[in-house]
Amino acid sequence: VMRLTKPTLFTNIPVTCEERDLPGNLFNQLMKDDPSTVKGAETLMLGEMLTLPQNFGNIFLGETFSSYISVHNDSNQVVKDILVKADLQTSSQRLNLSASSAAVAELKPDCCIDDVIHHEVKEIGTHILVCAVSYTTQTGEKMYFRKFFKFQVLKPLDVKTKFYNAETDEVFLEAQIQNITTSPMFMEKVSLEPSMMYNVAELNTVDTAGESESTFGSRTYLQPMDTRQYLYCLKPKQEFAEKAGVIKGVTVIGKLDIVWKTNLGERGRLQTSQLQRMAPGYGDVRLALETIPDTVNLEEPFDITCKITNCSSERTMDLVLEMCNTNSIHWCGVSGRQLGKLHPSSSLHLALTLLSSVQGLQSVSGLRLTDTFLKRTYEYDDIAQVCVVSSEVKQ
Repeated sequence: VMRLTKPTLFTNIPVTCEERDLPGNLFNQLMKDDPSTVKGAETLMLGEMLTLPQNFGNIFLGETFSSYISVHNDSNQVVKDILVKADLQTSSQRLNLSASSAAVAELKPDCCIDDVIHHEVKEIGTHILVCAVSYTTQTGEKMYFRKFFKFQVLKPLDVKTKFYNAETDEVFLEAQIQNITTSPMFMEKVSLEPSMMYNVAELNTVDTAGESESTFGSRTYLQPMDTRQYLYCLKPKQEFAEKAGVIKGVTVIGKLDIVWKTNLGERGRLQTSQLQRMAPGYGDVRLALETIPDTVNLEEPFDITCKITNCSSERTMDLVLEMCNTNSIHWCGVSGRQLGKLHPSSSLHLALTLLSSVQGLQSVSGLRLTDTFLKRTYEYDDIAQVCVVSSEVKQ
């Protein structure tokens, strides 16, 4: 049994010295005459030649394990009904990797049966390749033997995720991917496959002269022990966005699909399990801002739009809105007005007007919602921030 892997570039150790030293130009001339060095760059360790693998090497999760199996008849007799079987034993299952399950009629002396097996490694830990051969001798005696080849499957990437639940039902996902192997990786694809309730937008590109360019530059190589952050924005689909109770309880977001290449193009792929977030707790009534200006003028009214949602699944609410002024924020309108009945899992939009008497970054606070049925009041402070600047002096 021999593992099939790609060759590697030959490396040599350059030995050089200054011309005024005792060897003079001897070492430099020897490197120029060496056929393995790069012409014009003899002092580089990396050569132009390829070398066959000298050992079993490392196998990483997500890569394809390929092996060459050869059964050779060392005797001087013809054997019959040869059956070669290759199984891969992992900690959780046993897989049959044989290309064919049919027996070979006969095998003459000094002849062999060859087979190549492939398997995409999907488990970490100890793997045992079990090769079993059964055959019949000329005397009719049935013979059987097995050989075991043990190897370890290592973890190539370390993936960490962070979630941020926005007030607008959007979910931002930051995925930190670290290369924990000893060789650089070419990151071919890192994408997020969302769950059925969300649409995803990748935030890893910027528009430059009308073209999308990766935030990581044109070279998407990930060096050993380097970490890269990928950002995604998930928005609920329209049919689920209006159902406050449904989106509130959704914890499954989707899964990451990562494809990379190493050395001379060996391809690897990992797909994470379903990523889960902590479901946000909105309580019975949720207030979210739909529209608000970024910058407003000092002591000039400006408008905002609020969305009030009854997150209860079975109780209708009768709401009263109260607006309380703060040191910097002053509400314009009638406080204590009735908003009417709000049925379970339904929403209403509310346009409000306010002004600020203090410059700088001010927090919008002071809204109170009272449910007249239960006599329960919900307070909403620090809903959003707005930048207040001085208005221009007119001549």
